Amino acid sequence: MSSTPIAIAYLAELTARIGRLIEDNGAAIAAGADAIEHAARNDGLVYIFGTGHSHMLALEAHYRAGGLALTVPILSSAVMLHEGAVASTVYERIPGAVAPIFARYPIGAKDVLIVISNSGVNAAPVEAARIGKERGATVIAVTSETYSSQAAQGRPRIADIADIVLDNGAPAGDAIVDVPGSELRVGPISTSVGAAMMNAMFAEVAARLASAGSDAPIYLSANMPGAKEVNDALVARYRKRNPHL
Repeated sequence: MSSTPIAIAYLAELTARIGRLIEDNGAAIAAGADAIEHAARNDGLVYIFGTGHSHMLALEAHYRAGGLALTVPILSSAVMLHEGAVASTVYERIPGAVAPIFARYPIGAKDVLIVISNSGVNAAPVEAARIGKERGATVIAVTSETYSSQAAQGRPRIADIADIVLDNGAPAGDAIVDVPGSELRVGPISTSVGAAMMNAMFAEVAARLASAGSDAPIYLSANMPGAKEVNDALVARYRKRNPHL
């Protein structure tokens, strides 16, 4: 008998869900890759926004070894967790709070905006998706269709606004494993599955650019041979348009 049955159950279910991503989201991943490739070939950028734990996917793509250098996280302490998790939960629900954050980022028609929100209905991500559309960017939502449909109760969802929707398949509440002897559930999946889908798109785009003879802007791990020269050149190329480099 294993001494870690809940851990095993969680990892098995998470693995199974990631294994179904192409079956469940293949067309959306391909469409997202098309949009990002188009942005890359036209010197556009990929902006990424999320609140609460979803902001970690914006950080996942930022200055990432093996990742695309054309990604720009949209970051504001007010909707992140490190300076006040409770306050950020309140702030992300305040209508109009996102506009001043987005004023810092010149998102335009050449760009892609990825908006991450598991529940998909709070004011900040919904307004972010609308701003992206108003500015002419291609908007990709990373969300849970199941959770957002239950949470909406007549409210708009980012899935209804976005051009492309990546469904992380998370249940309402995110957690997927029952705690024996209670009504509690543990083991959230939205971050892991969302990161897998985003990295799948970025990897596809990088391979397409390279196979076409283009210069794929890919960061190297700092400890790899030649990393400093490659990364310094990419930082010099994108620093003026990425305030977080």
